[in-house]
Amino acid sequence: MVISNKPLQYIIVILIACLPIFGLANATSENIPGHTETTAVEQEVTPVAEEETSEIKKQIKEVIDHHVLDGHEFSLFEDAATGEHYGFPLPIILWDNGVHIFSSSKFHHGEAVAESNGNYYKLHHEKIYKADAAGTLTEEHGHPTNAKPIDLSITKGVLTIMIVALLMFLLFTSLAKSYAKNNGISAGFGRLFEPIVLYIRDEIAIPNIGEKHYKRYMSYLLTIFFFVWFLNIFGLTPLGINVTGNIAITFGLAVITFLITNLTANKNYWGHIFWMPGVPTPMKVILAPIELLGVFIKPFALMIRLYANIFAGHIVLMSLIGLIFIFKSWLGSSLSFMLSFAISIIEILVALLQAYIFTMLSALYFGSAVEEHHHEEAH
Repeated sequence: MVISNKPLQYIIVILIACLPIFGLANATSENIPGHTETTAVEQEVTPVAEEETSEIKKQIKEVIDHHVLDGHEFSLFEDAATGEHYGFPLPIILWDNGVHIFSSSKFHHGEAVAESNGNYYKLHHEKIYKADAAGTLTEEHGHPTNAKPIDLSITKGVLTIMIVALLMFLLFTSLAKSYAKNNGISAGFGRLFEPIVLYIRDEIAIPNIGEKHYKRYMSYLLTIFFFVWFLNIFGLTPLGINVTGNIAITFGLAVITFLITNLTANKNYWGHIFWMPGVPTPMKVILAPIELLGVFIKPFALMIRLYANIFAGHIVLMSLIGLIFIFKSWLGSSLSFMLSFAISIIEILVALLQAYIFTMLSALYFGSAVEEHHHEEAH
């Protein structure tokens, strides 16, 4: 599917056209033509300004890392003056020669060591390591080598998945009840989603799977569409949630599609993979391993497509927002804000588009698994 990017192209052209103005607005006196003197004060200020910019870039990178990675607490914002974090902790559940349950507030945002039943744990880059009372971590090649307990904690990603699951359950239970009460006519808030349900049925499921088999897969197609869409929308909020930008989540969704495809496939599907009809025998031997490899490549493509698009979108958007704090002129900050706003609008479209693509490709795979064709063998 090709999406028109004309608005974005116009913005990029305008930004390129404004680069000379931008450079002039940010120029220091030694860069202005005709001015060659550099005072002692400027020589002293420049290193300080460079150090300040470097510190800002470091802080921006930390914020981006915090946003795209899963976390053991919801940190809504931080008071720059006092360093106080505002948010709420989440439960830590560890298996380390027994179950250890405590609040993530014990880590004090990664600055303290948490103690549980005589064991000490240290939070480092959102990973929990076993440590001593002082929180010592031994590192090799920049990575801690301490033992890691099995982490079964309720992270912000897990909590978001639970919230989305509950939201979907309430919405579509309400929609189903309204159908039963009003003789097949939807009512209430759930009716907002009725056109989308019908679109998935009429434009995705039936054309790609067929009238005969589409009902077997409708529940999954509806679930995966709204699940991915709602998670993507949550990811656009300032809460620092990036569930579908986590490759473990997209891997799990791709595995489910893979299992449904292959466990419900008919003999015609497997016949096309291992002994393709209508093809000379020598070619069948060559094509069989290629076709078998394709069985695993399809879910891999599902996984990477969703993960890469969502993850990259978050990185680009956060980086553009970070430029606002790096630029020292009103013009540079304004341009960064305008571009960030434009990308945010595009990200709303991408959130829906990625849910559509995942659902569409899943339907295509299901359709190929149940397709019934009769071929004559080549002689």
